[in-house]
Amino acid sequence: MVIDVAQRRRRPAARQFWDSTIGKKIVMAVTGAALLGFVFAHMVGNLKTFLGAADLNAYSHWLRTIGEPVLHYEWFLWIMRAGLIVAVVLHITATVQLVRRDHRARPVRYAHRRPVRATFAVHTMRWGGATLAVFVVWHILDLTVGKVNQDFVPGDPYHNLVADFRVWWVNVIYLVALAMLGLHINHGFASAARTLGIAGVKRERALKIFGSATAIVTTAGFAVVPIAVMTGLVH
Repeated sequence: MVIDVAQRRRRPAARQFWDSTIGKKIVMAVTGAALLGFVFAHMVGNLKTFLGAADLNAYSHWLRTIGEPVLHYEWFLWIMRAGLIVAVVLHITATVQLVRRDHRARPVRYAHRRPVRATFAVHTMRWGGATLAVFVVWHILDLTVGKVNQDFVPGDPYHNLVADFRVWWVNVIYLVALAMLGLHINHGFASAARTLGIAGVKRERALKIFGSATAIVTTAGFAVVPIAVMTGLVH
């Protein structure tokens, strides 16, 4: 035991932080907030679909040339992609390790089950997160790379988006993933607020309302595009 404590003290501060439960929770909260910011910005950009092909395609072109005054746009895009990948990897790794740590600390289930609400929230975060990870890979192959989009046209995101959402089963996949996203944001927002010490007795209700509103707005903002394509509002 003394040797183990001495070994922990010799570890770098960053490693000690990462190995601690609170450290992993802080990493989850910070990376989750960063990913939420990206998702919200992506949702706002998607709404340009309602302005027509010219506006959405111009917005897509702007994203690919935003770094040209300082960096070549390809380098700038790879820097942003690398940051997102690091955030995703850290978020998932911290989550998996915390779940395993929880299982090791309690190898035998309780005689009395947890309340249904808490169990549903936990399962939503775990399985919903896994579902979102798979969906992100499929989404990139579908609308970014075009490997699973049979009507993909390079450089024409408006056409690719509309052609994609004309297929009913694509809409089902998309809307199910959005439902998981909304639940993930709603529960994750409250958990992150508690981890970062933002939540308090006086602010807890306001934070819950804000978290739920953020989840609803983000989910609805994404869902309105495939619904508009399905109903013929966007064509």
